[in-house]
Amino acid sequence: MVERLFRIIYQEISGLHEAAFILAGFVLLSQILAIVRDRLLAHIFGAGATLDIYYAAFRIPDFIYVSLASLVASAVLIPFIAPKLQDVERARQFFNSVFTLFFGAILAVSVVIFFAMPALSKFVVPGLSSSAQEELITLSRILLLSPLLLGLSGLFASITQSLRRFFVYAVSPTLYNAGIIIGIIFFYPYFGLSGIAYGVVLGALFHALVQMPVLVKNRFIPQFTTRFNWKEIKEVLLISLPRTITLSAHQITLLVLVALASLMEEGSISIFNLSFNLQSVPLSIIGVSYSVAAFPTLARLFSNGEREAFANQIATAIRHIIFWSLPVLSLFIVLRAQIVRTILGTGLFDWSATRLTAASLALFVVSVVAQGLMLLFVRGYYAAGKTLKPLLINVSSSLFIVFFSFFLLRLYSISDFFRYFIEALFRVEDIPGTQILMLPLAFSLGVLINVTALWFVFRKDFSVSSSGVGRTIQESLFGAVVSGFVAYQFLRFFDGVFDLNTFLGISAQGALSGVFGIIAGAAALRLLQNRELEEIAESFKHKFSKEKPIAPDQTSV
Repeated sequence: MVERLFRIIYQEISGLHEAAFILAGFVLLSQILAIVRDRLLAHIFGAGATLDIYYAAFRIPDFIYVSLASLVASAVLIPFIAPKLQDVERARQFFNSVFTLFFGAILAVSVVIFFAMPALSKFVVPGLSSSAQEELITLSRILLLSPLLLGLSGLFASITQSLRRFFVYAVSPTLYNAGIIIGIIFFYPYFGLSGIAYGVVLGALFHALVQMPVLVKNRFIPQFTTRFNWKEIKEVLLISLPRTITLSAHQITLLVLVALASLMEEGSISIFNLSFNLQSVPLSIIGVSYSVAAFPTLARLFSNGEREAFANQIATAIRHIIFWSLPVLSLFIVLRAQIVRTILGTGLFDWSATRLTAASLALFVVSVVAQGLMLLFVRGYYAAGKTLKPLLINVSSSLFIVFFSFFLLRLYSISDFFRYFIEALFRVEDIPGTQILMLPLAFSLGVLINVTALWFVFRKDFSVSSSGVGRTIQESLFGAVVSGFVAYQFLRFFDGVFDLNTFLGISAQGALSGVFGIIAGAAALRLLQNRELEEIAESFKHKFSKEKPIAPDQTSV
């Protein structure tokens, strides 16, 4: 039994949809644990000063992670490692040299940041009190271990993904969230907020260690070395630096948004982060899964000069990201209050916090389709070894988000009409702190500009056909409208059926309304003979059929 389990976990997985479904399944499990994590935090602390400190403490460690760990991320290293796997010794030497340089660099930076944390924390969250700043410094110093461990995990993932061991790669985030939950339940009662930070570090350790059996089995055990092929290292840096700058720009944007939130009502940082985490659920399950699943194949196709197959693979992933994301977007907007109340509405997380978080979630989720496509386009460029254009576009997008944040906050403060319109639209007129809604609105506007620019240049650079994509948008949008409309009608119907003052009542209202909405949307797509729905059904048929099917051509649409 145990041997069979390990064989399943570490098996090679081929095919875009199979890999995407495996990734999506474990991302779903990871996101369920993330929801449990956030529910525990909301229950214990509510949307207040303590939870603000916890979320703010991640900002500097996260910036270190994307600034250094992204240099050795799987998205960068796979195009280098995959061709070398035919010469395993050469691949091992390359892997060890990258491991040695990364470990030394991130260790040195972490030591410097550890001592500079008091000065940095005042810059990152200027709105916190002096006592809150002291606790923030302690948490941030503990969390400095997580970039090191997660960076190593990302390096290990370059091997597991190149070997197409998506199962073990997909389980890592699940274990990461499990570690945080352990910290909340078992460490917090003894160590306070520091105990939750210890749980984060434990989760990061789990994230890295679960991939070690694949490395050991294939003799890629990380070792320090003094032998470096500086030409290859230079090539990695030339490709990874634009990506690192891109991700760093995104983190700087989040730093600015959190800094602005710290100057607002107490609990604004918590509302921003909780709603951001909730919108990340569909993004991770759909956008991340398809972009990660497609990446190794894209890298192989481009390196082999199969440009048409490369474009077809991108077009397939685009269609399926849109197909899944649009109906989810519709349901999240319609069911936003039920989602937030069911997941977070417990303990000290009151109704006012629920309403503000739900409104913020709706504004974030508007851009969830664009975020998923953005991930795919960027990985497509990385697979082709082209990083300059996504760098310029993403940095410009970050600047737009910052500009929109300041502009919208200013407009919100001087225009009664604009403020009343936003508050009335989301029914939050009687709640203080509604200015926090300007931050997710600014974020979504910047992302929409980003994906529009990326699609324009990507289609031109790689000759990706948009004919099938246009039909997918039309059909999925129709399905999304049907889903949302039916879900809304059942929400009104269940108002008189369930007691909405109880957890079970509001959960049942939201769940049943969502189910009927999904059924209606699926039926509408079935009537349209939707291509994506047929492809998914065929993929499941091949996956679970007793007869072993002939493996489909990976280059087919």
